Amino acid sequence: LPKLTSFLIPGTTPGGAALDHARTVVRRAERFFCRLAEQEPVHDVDRRYLNRLSDYAFMLMRLEEA
Repeated sequence: LPKLTSFLIPGTTPGGAALDHARTVVRRAERFFCRLAEQEPVHDVDRRYLNRLSDYAFMLMRLEEA
């Protein structure tokens, strides 16, 4: 993908809006996971997975909106 040079507003297409919503849900899960990690032992690979999943949803949204 080309480098971002401006602010991206998702929702130009229904698919892009759905992917941005999915990214938002995954980011919320990631924040919940980080709070959980303060209280319980967790595997760091799970946190990395959630982070990569949100990045993947963002990349797919950029492809959809292009």
